[in-house]
Amino acid sequence: MREVGALIRGARKGRSMTQSQLAERVGTSQSAINRIEQGGQNLSLEMLTRISDALDQQIVSIGGAPQRAHLRVQGGRKLSGSIAVNSSKNAAVALLCASLLNRGVTRLHRVARIVEVDRIIDVLRSLGATVTWSEDGEVLEIVAPSDLHLDAIDADAARRTRSVLMFLGPLSGRYGSFRLPYAGGCDLGTRTVEPHLIALRPFGVDVEATSGWYEVDVANTEVPTKSVVLTERGDTVTENAILAAAARDGVTTIRNASPNYMVQDLCFFLELLGVQVEGIGSTTLRITGKSRIDEVVDYWPSEDPVEAMSLLTAGIVTESTLTVTRAPIEFLEIELATLAEMGLRFDVSDEYAAANGRTRLVDITVHPSELHAPIDKIHAMPFPGLNIDNLPFFVVIAAMAEGTTLVHDWVYEGRAIHLLDLTRLGASVTLRDPHRLDVTGPTHFSGAEVSCPPALRPAVVILLAMLAAKGESVLRNVGIIARGYEQLQERLNSLGASIETFHD
Repeated sequence: MREVGALIRGARKGRSMTQSQLAERVGTSQSAINRIEQGGQNLSLEMLTRISDALDQQIVSIGGAPQRAHLRVQGGRKLSGSIAVNSSKNAAVALLCASLLNRGVTRLHRVARIVEVDRIIDVLRSLGATVTWSEDGEVLEIVAPSDLHLDAIDADAARRTRSVLMFLGPLSGRYGSFRLPYAGGCDLGTRTVEPHLIALRPFGVDVEATSGWYEVDVANTEVPTKSVVLTERGDTVTENAILAAAARDGVTTIRNASPNYMVQDLCFFLELLGVQVEGIGSTTLRITGKSRIDEVVDYWPSEDPVEAMSLLTAGIVTESTLTVTRAPIEFLEIELATLAEMGLRFDVSDEYAAANGRTRLVDITVHPSELHAPIDKIHAMPFPGLNIDNLPFFVVIAAMAEGTTLVHDWVYEGRAIHLLDLTRLGASVTLRDPHRLDVTGPTHFSGAEVSCPPALRPAVVILLAMLAAKGESVLRNVGIIARGYEQLQERLNSLGASIETFHD
């Protein structure tokens, strides 16, 4: 019922409809709609039909195989107007995991309603946490019990998200032994968990892989100070070490830490819980943890630089004048500098503060430009370099540019292969090896039918290329896009795109 409720809420918000307006259309009360969207009220087939009719969208399929969602795109249209960046998906999942440290009340504001968040919420609820959305969907409240129900963990939800690895840190500070399901997520090739294990060993954490589970034992290694050197400057690896340090009394120094946006968000949140964090934004963090945290805390996650890059790319590839507001500039500066080298014309507003009071935001307006390939290759680096999640967008941008661009994705050996699907739309993309692509432009994209890649960012890149393609395109099996984007189709349509959902 929670999943059905989330679908109803997403469809309602996508049509800019209030709970009261939907209640009026289906002949019930606003409070009943709120309970339905929270998953707290049983639904008859008659009520489901009325809601589907009111929202002009089939919510569930009764009988037979589940229907898969596809997108039909009428491309070649200019976009216009402005669009605000939503809060960060990667920050949200880290903050949800961090809520386990707090015995009090954690309220997170403006959390994106995406599949990845819903899966972590399912795991939290299975552990005994009370997780509720406010009536307007703007506030997510989490109350973790004193004793978690570790044996009742929702293994199905946990296995479908790699973010479940970030439960290792907070749980290791509370329990001597526990087990977690194997982590899943996008199909991006081999991604070892060994850096996580290396990061947690100084805290006495020993992990043994068994059939489908990580069996975790935590030795009592309490010492006043610890030093942790990360072998990989990964975002989630750093977050796991931070969470483990925050859950224990004493001082921990973490070296070679990622200073990326989601790590900074986590540190800002922990400071509100009374955890001292020195060195935020640098590669060396000094954390003074607390074994007992009982606070009432409100936090606003910062805006998502990857969504900002997605929206900027939509304007670039459609050769439109488009303004993206509330963009976290600190985490987009290298991307903008690279785009400037490629000839993109854009304007950046004065800076202003995000709701968390710490992140610096700007409004960015892109204009139609004659792009050319950069002299050097385009490659990602740990922050403050070009964000690894933003790298795929440069493949479709390079396809619009005169000349040949080498794009080097040194992290994931499988992701570059997924971007070869751009050739179905007319792009010239060739694979040098599993990590490197040559992209030659300019491309005159044309409509085609493509199956959605099993990785989030390449899937969105294909969708954005379809916006630029003349004629009709079809993107099949698009469920993975909902993992990281809330109502992306509706938001692009508000800018002038023509994207419709259909089912087989």
